[in-house]
Amino acid sequence: MRLEKCWFCSSTVYPGHGIQFVRNDAKIFRFCRSKCHKNFKMKRNPRKVKWTKAYRRLHGKDMTQDSTFEFERKRNRPERYDRNVTENTLAAIKKIDKVRVDREARHHAKRMKPKKAQLQREAARELEQNISMVKAPGALQQDPSLTLPIKVKVSKPEKVDNRMEE
Repeated sequence: MRLEKCWFCSSTVYPGHGIQFVRNDAKIFRFCRSKCHKNFKMKRNPRKVKWTKAYRRLHGKDMTQDSTFEFERKRNRPERYDRNVTENTLAAIKKIDKVRVDREARHHAKRMKPKKAQLQREAARELEQNISMVKAPGALQQDPSLTLPIKVKVSKPEKVDNRMEE
């Protein structure tokens, strides 16, 4: 059973699925679904379409340089079957998958780090502006330890005189 890659989006095309297009010069294009085939016919560049792997790799959203990708390369030479080699290969595949998942997680965490810092800055700014919604202004004046290390301006509510005028 041979698993092919979609020419447009680089996803896996399983046997019996997808569309195959053969050009006049005998070049074969395999597509995983009609969406990829239609985009190919519209002459769209996969590197400019945001949902493709080519776009994600080009714009730093997926890992591009990793030694674990070397194991996924297609080899067209037949190998003689050996039970020990097969068992070792299957064990190695599990280890390689684990390494790849760990590296992808690190890549994702590294990519999201600036966003986390930005969200913390925005949260601190919003808290600074709306501190009176979290604690009552009177409580903030009585116990200054409730305030943030950042200086916050707290406005006092105006006292309303309830005397009736004669």
